[in-house]
Amino acid sequence: MNITRVFEVLEQQLAEYPRQDSLGAKVKGKWITYSTEEYARIANLVSYGLLEMGLKKGDKILTAANNRPEWNFVDMGMMQIGVVHVPIYPTLSADETLYIMNHAEPVMAVVSDDALYKKFSALTPKAKSIKDVYTYDEVEGAKNWEEIKKLGEKNEAKHKDKLQGIKDSIKTEDMFTMIYTSGTTGVSKGVMLSHQNVSTNLMDAIHYLTLDHTDKVLSFLPLCHVFERTVHYGYQFQGYGLYYAEGLGTIANDLRELKVGGFVTVPRVLEVIYDKIIAKGKALKGIKKQIFFWAVNLGQKYEHNRVNGAFYEWQLNLANKLVFSKWREGLGGRVNMMMSGGAALQPRLARVFNAARIPLMEGYGLTETSPVISCNEKDYPNNMIGTVGLILKNVEVKIAEDGEILAKGPNIMMGYFKNEKQTKEVIDDDGWFHTGDIGKIIDGRFLKITDRKKEIFKNSGGKYIAPQMIENRAKESFFIEQIMIVGENQKFTSAIVSPNFRFLHDYCARKSIHYRDNEELITKSEIISRYQKEISGINKTLPDHEKIKRFKLVVDEWTPASGELSPTLKLKRKPLYERYGSLIDDIYSMSKNE
Repeated sequence: MNITRVFEVLEQQLAEYPRQDSLGAKVKGKWITYSTEEYARIANLVSYGLLEMGLKKGDKILTAANNRPEWNFVDMGMMQIGVVHVPIYPTLSADETLYIMNHAEPVMAVVSDDALYKKFSALTPKAKSIKDVYTYDEVEGAKNWEEIKKLGEKNEAKHKDKLQGIKDSIKTEDMFTMIYTSGTTGVSKGVMLSHQNVSTNLMDAIHYLTLDHTDKVLSFLPLCHVFERTVHYGYQFQGYGLYYAEGLGTIANDLRELKVGGFVTVPRVLEVIYDKIIAKGKALKGIKKQIFFWAVNLGQKYEHNRVNGAFYEWQLNLANKLVFSKWREGLGGRVNMMMSGGAALQPRLARVFNAARIPLMEGYGLTETSPVISCNEKDYPNNMIGTVGLILKNVEVKIAEDGEILAKGPNIMMGYFKNEKQTKEVIDDDGWFHTGDIGKIIDGRFLKITDRKKEIFKNSGGKYIAPQMIENRAKESFFIEQIMIVGENQKFTSAIVSPNFRFLHDYCARKSIHYRDNEELITKSEIISRYQKEISGINKTLPDHEKIKRFKLVVDEWTPASGELSPTLKLKRKPLYERYGSLIDDIYSMSKNE
């Protein structure tokens, strides 16, 4: 079955793969599940309730919520009557939230909990269109989403035939959602996506979801992000049991408890999982520790199609029995599909997880492309480590003269809401969407990203620096949590480094290095020397003009909450430059005195 409107994924599951645990989440320490029939029933009741409240096709509802089954009930309930869903990150600042509230002009909002209700209640008087704020949790004084469901139940007979008529009238080219970009530079833009944008992209990418319909999957990336959301619809289409992690801190426990078959992720989460595995290896003693790191080093040399030779494959089989089998057990023993997107994946992670027989596929896309442009398949020959995979069937890609990746196809957005000027800046007269990413096509098949067009800069000698490539390489060091490469219009390249303090504290304990706090720690000569050793190792892999000549350690840990990272964990360079401007000035003023 092919779908042309996104709400048909639930109809597909109901017809082909009905199950008792279509959706699941932990409530007060216990997994609560909903069957496919319950899901469809509740979604219909939400549709009836919204119709009774007077909502109509084209109206917008803004949501700010954690991942939970209720998100799907309300999303599907809106979609079935043509109401446009505008999901935003719950962690957005009050100013950014108010901007979206006024720009999108939703008629109502639905939020998770008491804290978000208070935030939205304070902002609503300043918002020109929102009449009501509902909550998923029981919050004193707040309207609850259950009221919409109960209103629908009361008026089911009145709206049942009407609902079917509205569903029949919804066209594939109609907008079904508006997603605001995370805004790493400037104000967020409202990306308008149609049923066609997402449904065609989903059908082109569905073969990447390789699990059996009896499998479970775990969700932990925000559902307001187009990658997680589109994959969600794929899970439903394929009939998987979809469970929500309690939080980022519970992912490992949830994987083990549920014994899921797969999940999608961003590189930073994989880095954290990998770091925890390595930390356990470092805690081993004697021969066990030696065997552990022998296996890790072997895994980091992994290549597809047995090109490393028979002896390597024999060693790898042994490493799988002795070490990697325990990694698989630690993830629940059944993970057979990991898909990474949202940012560049370090090739060493792709190598070591694939070596450990935990298939890891890297893909690429943007909110504006609904989202997938390309993705590696699970197995050779359709997987090339270090690339973002094969271009989707109905997506065209070409590389512009300046190296920018251009894409065309039915997945390209309708445009930016209320912003025809910026829409025309990114979609040219021939329909090519300008991604802003620099890349190339390898072997005529695989797409490789090399950097962000807007982030590439020139040094004072006119040489181009691609910072993202250097940063990704640097983050392979256990000592470096985050790093920002600087040096535009300067004589040499430098870096601001946010240390991995968890690892650094363990290192200090092993080396008997004493310190009062992190502020003192980053000034100690032995620590600066150790980081210089890491930087020198990175420099060996770089051309002369990209080598990091100077660096500064900072005490701050960069997070989305503190403003240095986007919600998808990409560097927000403008705030970082503002925060560390004086530090950067110090780096380069030193050179003037030399």
